[in-house]
Amino acid sequence: MGTAAGRELWVEEPVGRRRLPDPVRTAAVRAVLIAALTLIQAMVAFFCTLTASWLAFPMVLSSVGSTVVATWAALDVWVTRQVLNQRHGVVSTPSSTARRLRRERRRARRAARAEARETARIRQRQGASDSHLSRA
Repeated sequence: MGTAAGRELWVEEPVGRRRLPDPVRTAAVRAVLIAALTLIQAMVAFFCTLTASWLAFPMVLSSVGSTVVATWAALDVWVTRQVLNQRHGVVSTPSSTARRLRRERRRARRAARAEARETARIRQRQGASDSHLSRA
């Protein structure tokens, strides 16, 4: 009993893959629900056909329509992923070439600005000392 009280109730485990973005996850959940309903509808149509029920023909027609909708939902997941990848691009890692180049350009710009400030400061001092000499 003492060991159970000392144990943690919730243990975080590292995840193998990153979580899908919200729009992609929403589209995937929608596609799975539609596919599940389509399979249920196809089974009902099959059993209605076996029993020679009057409901068989409408169920088969609606199953065909649901198959089209399920295919559309699966394509929606794929298109949503592609759009998000194009819109947000690839997530760069700290060691990526693009980030290193940006960092180098930023350093060069900072150095150029610092040099320009220093040059302006020196000219300002020289201008102040020249004007001071001309007054005397």
